[in-house]
Amino acid sequence: MSDRKSRPPAASSPDAAVPKAVVSRLSLYLRELQHLVRDGHQRTSSSQLGTLLGFSDAQVRKDLAYFGHFGHPGIGYRCDDLIKAIRKILGTDRDWPVAMIGTGNLGRALLGYKGFTHQGFRIAAAFDVDPQRVGATIEGVRVFHLDQLDTVVHDHKIKLGLIAVPAPAAQSVADRLVAAGIEGIVNFAPVTISLPDNVRQVGVDLAIELEQLSFAVVSRGSGEGVD
Repeated sequence: MSDRKSRPPAASSPDAAVPKAVVSRLSLYLRELQHLVRDGHQRTSSSQLGTLLGFSDAQVRKDLAYFGHFGHPGIGYRCDDLIKAIRKILGTDRDWPVAMIGTGNLGRALLGYKGFTHQGFRIAAAFDVDPQRVGATIEGVRVFHLDQLDTVVHDHKIKLGLIAVPAPAAQSVADRLVAAGIEGIVNFAPVTISLPDNVRQVGVDLAIELEQLSFAVVSRGSGEGVD
């Protein structure tokens, strides 16, 4: 079960380009490792991780090799050690306070999601412009007026933001987050937003994900290939 490889150059330097797909798979490896630990496993291998996630063992080793050497000869990977290493690579070995804009149905659901905390993210403050919502506390999180964004972001040292507002308001909200000093935004609004090059963004459109899934099912049924 050895995962021993010659030590490659670590890819954590600013000049090392790590494909986005590799970073996405790191999150999958982390989740699976955490499941293994909860199930009482202390060790795993690239073969086991690959099998659990539908990847080849070579893919697992190649992905991890971007960041160094983690396996042990005759042992494979120690789950706890690899979890710590991946969390450090992803930056989730620290507490990340998050600002969330919008406390409608989606916003309330996100505030109630406990998975954020388990992975190192904490919604420190929520924001809205509805007088009936401002001043309330939802799932232990206080709702501030959007006009207080700059002050709260500064006081809580917040660098990440979640947008959960209707599509027409998403760009103006994004602009305000950027002006307040937010450096990374997850956009749940079903619209594309424009951000400066120094601000990272991830768009989450559940309807698009379902469209991709329906296309895959239809294509499989009609015998068409999907590249």
